[in-house]
Amino acid sequence: MIVGIDIGGSTTDAVILENGGIHVVTIEANDPVAAAAGALGKLVSDFGIKLEDVECVAATGAGSRVLTKSLLGRPVVKVNEFTAIGIGGTSLAGLDSALVVSLGTGTAIVSATRDKIAHFSGTGVGGGTLLGLAKHMLGVSTIERLEKLARKGDLRRIDLSVRDIAGGSIGDLPPNTTAANFGKISADATPEDKALAIMNMITESIGVLALASARACGQENIVLTGKLSRLFRFMQEMKRLSFPFGRRFLIPEHADFATAIGAARHARQQE
Repeated sequence: MIVGIDIGGSTTDAVILENGGIHVVTIEANDPVAAAAGALGKLVSDFGIKLEDVECVAATGAGSRVLTKSLLGRPVVKVNEFTAIGIGGTSLAGLDSALVVSLGTGTAIVSATRDKIAHFSGTGVGGGTLLGLAKHMLGVSTIERLEKLARKGDLRRIDLSVRDIAGGSIGDLPPNTTAANFGKISADATPEDKALAIMNMITESIGVLALASARACGQENIVLTGKLSRLFRFMQEMKRLSFPFGRRFLIPEHADFATAIGAARHARQQE
């Protein structure tokens, strides 16, 4: 069996693909070597797997560059992060071709087809932005707490909409389309309103960039992966997120672990 490990800026994910099943763990550690070793150790411990049964560790992510040729005695194969993102996103979504958006501390956008996987675009807007703004504006340091506040929020006290400017639709833009994030923030805006507005700004910024990227590279499907994909799920649940532009946003099962899964599947393909 092959273990895939994604060593990110704030968390490290490890997965084992076995008999069609996926076993996953996540740990937090600042040192990438300690994080990788801890994730591998937790994975084999939690699921009763013998370390010697691990054929190799497929490592990806920013922290993978500091790993040596072995980890806890198992050989390490390093996988390009964009390759892992592309394979992980398309395979989980059951697609041959898609624009895969990896939502982590920042955001990476990868175009994947049968023949080519390439880094297409990206932005520094991501989970780091979300938590940075939440901590600065609201004293909130977790997504869970931010979501709890946002459930009671009202964007009408924060964001300027097309309706506010034009009194109705403009062309194909519905009246509730955001014209300016935080463009109408008022003195009576509550922490709940601000929490929802922060989340809305992040999802809209990434979503619009993803749509533009999909158009530019001719992709019809947009697969959202990474830890921040939960933010898009939340906004959809709150009926605050709608991109009526003819392309599909997909969030597959195990989207949080797509990059680690992609690393493991790539290593399997190279055997």
